[in-house]
Amino acid sequence: MHPNILNYKMPPEWSEHARTFISWPIKTSMCYPEEYDAVCEGYSEIIRAISEFEPVTVLVNANDYRSVSGKLGSKRVEILSVEHNDAWLRDNGPTFVISEDGDIAGVNWRFNAWGEKYAPWDLDDLLAAKVLNHLGLKQFDAPLVMEGGSFHVDGEGTLLTTEQCLLNANRNPHLTKDQIEAELMKYLNIRKVIWLKRGLDGDETDGHIDNLACFAAPGKILLQVCEDPLDDNYEITQENLAILQKEIDAQGRKLEIIPIQQPPKRYDSVSKTRLTLSYLNFYFVNEGIILPVFGGEANRTDELAVEVLNKAFPQRRIRRVNGMGIIREGGNVHCTTQQMPAGGFRV
Repeated sequence: MHPNILNYKMPPEWSEHARTFISWPIKTSMCYPEEYDAVCEGYSEIIRAISEFEPVTVLVNANDYRSVSGKLGSKRVEILSVEHNDAWLRDNGPTFVISEDGDIAGVNWRFNAWGEKYAPWDLDDLLAAKVLNHLGLKQFDAPLVMEGGSFHVDGEGTLLTTEQCLLNANRNPHLTKDQIEAELMKYLNIRKVIWLKRGLDGDETDGHIDNLACFAAPGKILLQVCEDPLDDNYEITQENLAILQKEIDAQGRKLEIIPIQQPPKRYDSVSKTRLTLSYLNFYFVNEGIILPVFGGEANRTDELAVEVLNKAFPQRRIRRVNGMGIIREGGNVHCTTQQMPAGGFRV
């Protein structure tokens, strides 16, 4: 049976977490393996920051177990040996769902390395099932190629995503938009999908929503915006804004939109491609937010982002981390993480 029939649903990310899961980077899968040590330091900073708020489980390949345990192992950081190809657990890990009586289960999506961009991905396609088996949780196998960074939910029936990603021919070419919506309703127990068109300029994930927008609360959306008409993100973010201004959520509410100014442009020094810098790639933790900041020319927009988040979440501590630490590998804080909800969540 599907999760919705059994009254499981995906809770919003800001609900209480039991812990955070994160994978350790693999040198052979990196775009810039010569920067492996620096990227590992970026991951270490993120893991330590999260552990200030809640327990963390770090998935490592067997040959990394001893070194990572020596560097990070503690009462708050568990090191777990699970073989994987790449480190973006938001996308290749399970999506946790929870029932009305607090029972936790997981959705095992199909994974094809963001449209078969990076081989091999065989271990990553098995990763969610391995985690759920380790935890002893019920597993729902979904017939969709999906990445966790491609959708957000509000916990009250609404899901936010992009057409560029979910309707891309490199994901589920055999399914129509309506068919994809129907599967999302079965496995996440949502009732409405809000479709934005495109992701940010330079985003190699084909438009993941977790760089564009997220729910701050039911009926309230944080949206990264660009005010420079000469920037390619101007048209993209203005289009997103126009769509959201006309939308209503699953409860029939008109959406309140909270804008966050984007960081200044930065480019990869080798490939010359634009880096996908986003404050929206932050991560909710218990009583806090882990926020990537970018420094340098972005000092002003860093401070503006902190101001917006402090106002939106006055009860949460904003914990900054270096947003440049892992960005050249294609993602940031939210992309690395997967939250496991605490049992006892009530709908």
